[in-house]
Amino acid sequence: MEAADEEFLAEREVIQIIPNFSHEKLYLISGDVGPFVAGLPCSVPLWLAVNLRQRGKCRLLPPEWMAADALAAKKEEEAQSKVFTEMASVNYMAVAQLVLTTAPHDVPNAHLVRTLIKDIWDLRIAKLRSSVAEFIKHSGRHARLHHLTPMELHSVRPILPSALDQLHRLASAAAEPRSSALNDSTFG
Repeated sequence: MEAADEEFLAEREVIQIIPNFSHEKLYLISGDVGPFVAGLPCSVPLWLAVNLRQRGKCRLLPPEWMAADALAAKKEEEAQSKVFTEMASVNYMAVAQLVLTTAPHDVPNAHLVRTLIKDIWDLRIAKLRSSVAEFIKHSGRHARLHHLTPMELHSVRPILPSALDQLHRLASAAAEPRSSALNDSTFG
């Protein structure tokens, strides 16, 4: 799955909007949304919220986990923990990117929020890289990584299989001369 596919799946996440129009309930394949009443919060999929915001039909209400104080606490928790902590949204990076790109004026302290999201991402990717390095160093056969998001897994996907293939080839090549040397001395 590509990063664009991850973003597409993240767009199904529900977000609150405040519409500036009134309209009856919409019956969509993914489920019903609405009714829309001007000035009253309404829950819609992120893709619809982005579309309505781009057309100037609503204001986005960022998820609670996107508040600067909540992100600062999450950053501290992630920095203190040796393992991955559970994120409020498995699509936190894609949701934040879409919300901050589409409606930065709807997010209080948008610049700080963007920085905190990036800091959390960097902490988690550094942990992931060190976990992968440990896994390879100890010739692991399988690993259990809890609380990783699809986007984070996607970031290591290009290098991990080829690195493991190379290690397997090196191990096989190193084992071959020993086994042929044993066979030569045993039957010689």
